[in-house]
Amino acid sequence: MLPWRTPAGGPKAAKLRDVRTRPRTVAALFLSLFTLPVVLAGCGGGGTEAQSSSATLTASGTTAAAETFAEGATAEDSATDAPPFPGNAEPDTADPSSGAAVTVSDIRVGRQDGFDRVVFEVGGTGTPGWDVRYVDAASSQGSGAPVDVAGKAVLQVTLTGVGYPYDTGVEEYSASGPLSAAGTKVVTEVAFDATFEGTTMAFVGTTAKAPFRVYLLQNPARVVLEVADPS
Repeated sequence: MLPWRTPAGGPKAAKLRDVRTRPRTVAALFLSLFTLPVVLAGCGGGGTEAQSSSATLTASGTTAAAETFAEGATAEDSATDAPPFPGNAEPDTADPSSGAAVTVSDIRVGRQDGFDRVVFEVGGTGTPGWDVRYVDAASSQGSGAPVDVAGKAVLQVTLTGVGYPYDTGVEEYSASGPLSAAGTKVVTEVAFDATFEGTTMAFVGTTAKAPFRVYLLQNPARVVLEVADPS
């Protein structure tokens, strides 16, 4: 049985309509010429401000997609009841809820104070479990083919209690390449692998074998992986 994969590809770019109007009088033409520098100056300032406050996350998709990821990573993924970071880098596991059948719908990466965060948002029934651990090499489940992940260490993230999209009714996350974020200090990139026989796997490259913690957030359900800055 081959692992389920969704076709690669980012969101379609929005088409812009070019609307032109013709001044009906000489006075209107003069007025438009007089106000043009002011309008252009205002547009230039607004563009710079929007660009400076836009997403810090970059992926091999589109800029619009990156902005969506960054907004989600900073707005709805914060938590005040996160467990403390362990003093080691041992595996972290948890069981799914009874009858869980979820699909990963989004993955986000962000930088926080003292650590980097990776969020796996899911949709469907129940809540997922997980098995997160460092591995010597990344290999695709089902086929065993090697997976290229940038970084000196690799965290293998296996989500359990997973169903295929045609069972859960949730569109599965897809990207044309690894996901990364500007400004991160530990996480280098996230490579989404596949869904196969009730599990979904992804690989998180890191700059070192650093301590990490994993916990669940609700509404929407998401598994949060945070990797601490090396001491």
